[in-house]
Amino acid sequence: MTTVAADRYNPGVAAVLSLVIPGVGQIYNGDFLRGIFWLIVTPGFWFGSGGLLGWVCHVIAAYTAYRRARDKNRGFA
Repeated sequence: MTTVAADRYNPGVAAVLSLVIPGVGQIYNGDFLRGIFWLIVTPGFWFGSGGLLGWVCHVIAAYTAYRRARDKNRGFA
């Protein structure tokens, strides 16, 4: 009888968390320093560019949270 291990991190949850608040998806994945980085950098881009680059940071943070969760579940990270 074989058992299937459940994924430890849900990539979809990580992506949505980081899309709502950049960095929270990284913290969910256990990457605290990466999460702090996004929590600091994103507001800087929001205010520094008048909101233009803030959306870019949101999307990048969500994508990296998704990718990192997927890679951790596969044993790559």
